[in-house]
Amino acid sequence: MTNMARWYVYTAAALLAAPLLLPPTAPISAQPAAAQNPGAPAPKAPAHKRAPAKAPAAQPQPQAKQLPPRIPFTAADEVAAAIPGMPDARFWADSVSDFAAALPPEPGPWLALSSGGADGAFGAGLLNGLSESGHRPDYAVVTGVSTGALMAPFVFAGPRYDNALRAAYTKITAADVFEIGSTGESFVDSWPLKDLIAKQITPGLLADIAAAHKSGRRLFIVTTDLDAERSVVWNMGAIAVHGGDAALNLFRSVLLASSAIPGGFPPVLIDVEANGKQFQEMHVDGGVGGQFFVGPPAVMAATSDYRLPATALYVVINTGLQPELQIVTRSTPSILTSTVGAAVKVDTRLMIDRAYLAAKRSGIDFNIASIPASFNVPSRGAFDPDYMTALFQLGETTGKSATPFGNAPPPYPGPPALPMQDPQKTGAN
Repeated sequence: MTNMARWYVYTAAALLAAPLLLPPTAPISAQPAAAQNPGAPAPKAPAHKRAPAKAPAAQPQPQAKQLPPRIPFTAADEVAAAIPGMPDARFWADSVSDFAAALPPEPGPWLALSSGGADGAFGAGLLNGLSESGHRPDYAVVTGVSTGALMAPFVFAGPRYDNALRAAYTKITAADVFEIGSTGESFVDSWPLKDLIAKQITPGLLADIAAAHKSGRRLFIVTTDLDAERSVVWNMGAIAVHGGDAALNLFRSVLLASSAIPGGFPPVLIDVEANGKQFQEMHVDGGVGGQFFVGPPAVMAATSDYRLPATALYVVINTGLQPELQIVTRSTPSILTSTVGAAVKVDTRLMIDRAYLAAKRSGIDFNIASIPASFNVPSRGAFDPDYMTALFQLGETTGKSATPFGNAPPPYPGPPALPMQDPQKTGAN
C-alpha cells in the first residue's frame, strides 16, 4: 500500500495475517520429483497400492492463554461508573449536556485529529509546518482519535513539543509499536507501544497540559467502551490537573486504549467504581465510533440546529481519501484489509460532510487537510520510517504553504480519465 497505511488497514489486518506469514516447512512443486532431479530414484507406487503409512505421533498443541474472569457488573453500574478520585475525567460521547459542560468558557478555534496509524506522520508534519510558518492557531479545543490521540497531547501543549512530535512519527519502527504473539485477547502484543507512550508522556508534559487546561483550553481523547458499545470522551486536561502517579498512569492508559485495534492489539482495562463496587471496563480504539471527533452525534446531525461555540473548525485527516486499485489476493487477511480500508474511507468522508455542515450552520470557517492523491511513496511494511518521514515532510511542506487547508470537503473522485484517441485511427471525422 502507499498512502493507506492506516491503523486499521495497514496494521490490524496485516497482524491478523501473522500466523500466515511463516514460511511453509516444505515447498510444494507442481513438477514430479524425477523432473526436478533427473538423478533421483524412481517415484514410489501410488498410495492406494502401498501399505498404510504409520500414523505420525501426535504433536502437543499450544495451549490458549488463560485470562482471569472479569468482575461482572450491570447496566446501572456502567451508567454510574466513574474514575476513583477523578469524577471529571470523562463523559459519554453521545451526551450533549456533558459535552457542553466540558467545553472552554470562551470560544476559540477547534482542531480535530483523525485516526490513521502510521499516516499520522502527515498530521504531525502539518502541525510542525504551521508552527514554522507562524500561522498555527492557539487551539481552544484539540480532539484526537487513535493515532490522532497519540499526537494530540504534543499539539495541545504547543510548538515547544514539535521536535518530540517529529521524532514520534519519523524515528519509530514496527518494533516500537507491537510484538508478534497472541495475548489471548489479540493477535499481537502492544507492550512496545505502551512503553513508548510511557517515555513520551512525562510528568513535565502532563504539567504543561494541566496549565493549558487551567487557562481555559481543552484536550479531548476518544476511546470505545466495548461493554457499553458507546464512545467515551476523556477530558485529558482535567486528568492532568489532578497530578500524581494515578493521573499520569490513567493519561497513558487512555492513549493506549484509543489506539488499541480490536482483535489486533489487546484492549485496555480501566478501573472504575460505581454503586459501592469496583470493576474494570474494556476500552479499545476510538476509531470504532468514528474517525475523528467534533461533537456528539446529535450535535453533528444534519437535522440539528446546534451551533458549535467555536471561532473556526480545523480537521486534519491522516489518510488519503482516493480509491486505490489493488489486486486482492484470495486470503482472509487481504480481503479483510481491503474491505476495512474501503469502509474507513467511506466513513471518513461522511464524517467530513457532517463536520462541514455543522461549521456552516454555526457560522464559522471550515478548514480541512488530508493526504493528497499525488502522494505515492511506497511503504515496505507497517510503520516504515522512510515512508513516514516522506509523509511527514509532505505535511510539513503543506503546513508552510500559503493554503495548508481547504475550505470545503475534498471532492469525490470521478471515473479515471480515459486515454485520448487519435481521430485518424478511430475513423472519426
